[in-house]
Amino acid sequence: MKVEDLFSVRGKVALVTGGSRGLGEMIARAYVENGAKVYITARKAEVCDALARELSGVGACISLPADLSRMEEVERLAAAIAEREPRLDILVNNAGASWGASFSAFPETGWDKVMDLNVKSVFFLTQKLLPLLEAAGSADSYSRVINIGSIEGIRTSHLETYSYAASKAGVNHLTRIMAKFLAPKHIAVNAIAPGYFPSKMTAGIAEEDTRAVFAGTPMKRMGNADDMAGIALYLASKASAFLCGAVIPVDGGLATTA
Repeated sequence: MKVEDLFSVRGKVALVTGGSRGLGEMIARAYVENGAKVYITARKAEVCDALARELSGVGACISLPADLSRMEEVERLAAAIAEREPRLDILVNNAGASWGASFSAFPETGWDKVMDLNVKSVFFLTQKLLPLLEAAGSADSYSRVINIGSIEGIRTSHLETYSYAASKAGVNHLTRIMAKFLAPKHIAVNAIAPGYFPSKMTAGIAEEDTRAVFAGTPMKRMGNADDMAGIALYLASKASAFLCGAVIPVDGGLATTA
């Protein structure tokens, strides 16, 4: 098989949550530029709409803003996709939030907000979209669910982001159990565990903490858009046809060599 066919997403229908910026934008852009029809969703409608307009100059990109921390919004988004599409080939559960505070001062709101968006929405959006994912999958070509975990769910970080780290460990393991029970439905579930990439979240990290991250990363840099595009295209294409329940660190070696 030719390389371009092995990694192709042309003609596929994808939904990328948190798709208006950061990792979600990198993934959505990679899919659109390679021929997929991509729906993006994010809480801020104006940002989501603006990116969809930009990417529509390259391919097919549709904005469907939603706040996935709320169950009624999860259900509304799933219904909106079902009204427009008979199938969904690729679901990227990327929407996420973080919260930092000392152990003694960490608030309940900082726990619940992160858990609801980072873990609860991953499970329930996939559940609500199950009929469309099943419609897209077959024994020869599984549909794909790609969860965005984090290396912070693998390693013990120097940052006091308790709910974020716990949520991403949850996503990493939720990926494995979803993979086990959805594979018989011809849906392959895998996860990306990113390290440090340019984003609003990492921009809020103190300079000394960023220096510590670079010092501990064998490749001595942040990830970039091509790094994320490569793994996202791999997990959505025929190239990863036999992957099921994998959690793949994309971190320049930060978590895997410490």
